[in-house]
Amino acid sequence: MYIGLDLGTSGLKGILIDENQTILAEAVAPLTVQRPHDGWSEQLPADWIAAAEAVLDKLALFGLSAVKGIGISGHMHGATVLNSADEVLRPCILWNDTRSHHEAAELDGDPMFRRLTGNIVFPGFTAPKLLWLRLHEPRVWEQIAKVLLPKDYLRLWLTGDYVAEMSDAAGTSWLDTGKRDWSDDCLQATGLTRAQMPRLVEGAEVSGQLRDVLAERWRLPKSVIVAGGGGDNAAAAVGVGVVRAGEALVSLGTSGVLFAANDRYQPAAETAVHSFCHAVPNTWHQMGVILSATDALNWYGNFVGQEAQMLTQELGVLKAPTKTAFLPYLGGERTPLNSALVRGAFVGLEHATDRAGGTRAVLEGVTYALLDCKNALAATGTKLDSLIAVGGGANSTYWLSAIATALDIAVKVPEQGDFGAAYGAARLAIMADTGQGSEIATEPPISAVIEPVYELTQAYAAGYDRFRAAQSVILTL
Repeated sequence: MYIGLDLGTSGLKGILIDENQTILAEAVAPLTVQRPHDGWSEQLPADWIAAAEAVLDKLALFGLSAVKGIGISGHMHGATVLNSADEVLRPCILWNDTRSHHEAAELDGDPMFRRLTGNIVFPGFTAPKLLWLRLHEPRVWEQIAKVLLPKDYLRLWLTGDYVAEMSDAAGTSWLDTGKRDWSDDCLQATGLTRAQMPRLVEGAEVSGQLRDVLAERWRLPKSVIVAGGGGDNAAAAVGVGVVRAGEALVSLGTSGVLFAANDRYQPAAETAVHSFCHAVPNTWHQMGVILSATDALNWYGNFVGQEAQMLTQELGVLKAPTKTAFLPYLGGERTPLNSALVRGAFVGLEHATDRAGGTRAVLEGVTYALLDCKNALAATGTKLDSLIAVGGGANSTYWLSAIATALDIAVKVPEQGDFGAAYGAARLAIMADTGQGSEIATEPPISAVIEPVYELTQAYAAGYDRFRAAQSVILTL
């Protein structure tokens, strides 16, 4: 048996699978985000450990004595800083925190970063957060002995070792993404050294062994290995079998991601597309990333006093887009705008705009933002041959139908079950334990294929034109 743990922004998921990759048990523990100031987003690493303990307590009810490996995934880019005693110096600064936009612009102004990392230095990435700490929290800065990504702090608790893997490390602005190694030059430019970084492994390699005290607590064998794992999106791609060129996924979680696997490294930083290492060896991936997907729908639900799930259930079959354009930039945007300061808006509201119309406008706005991402990927030469949907938003057939129609590609929906990042992490544990490769990362059983509604293609194209027009206005404010 194998365990997959996925440290998400809103909760930690755990699954237990057997050697045939059949899910035997699942568990979730909730997490909260603290936003003490505008543009800030933080979590307490101690809460991650408490959530992991709660999840393992639940999984242990099914018996863990046959577990051979654990894989981990987690939200990327977070800055978890430790002193020489492994004490956390401050709350982790998360991926959707934009306070370091000035520092990001400073680093991105040095051509070396795009050349070596293959990416724009976004405010959400890890390196500019460390520059912000050096300037605004010098007492914290002076004590930093290690900088860990969120899931790798969880790994430290599991194994007692400092280790990162390629897919997550590629989102720090410190990794030479083509060479799959830390860049000493990029580290030096932010006042850090390789000694403050964890060692690197591939996601399908062994990163360490479970500490005896934890094995005893949950009655696991003492020989349990912990795999390198992956950043949440790369692990989710492994979970749904997106590991070969042409395969893609759309993730409708708190953020939105259009993810495409690549068999070679093909960076194009100017497009604001992320070019990262994949969680499997000798493979890379590209992502168009938007910061608010289900987050935008949840925001609207709070605004009108209705649960997001209820809002989508009342929509029926796909309709032509509303006249109202929604810009989903509630906390800045990555692809393609690369702006921490841009904010969202409704444009074209009228007397006829009711609650359902507002819901449709929100779904359409996120859909058009994903179309922006598809166009950015196409500008790098990446083609999408197949698309599979994951994340909480994938439960909305209406939303998936809008995406299929706007992006002009059929959207596959996995059968009910968690085939996302936790499942991918468990698959990476199998690879690390057995030496098998990405061939075991097959597509899950598909319950439905959502085809484009071709009679609405022109209407969605016109809606996208309205979206882009509203976008151009917002960008001038």
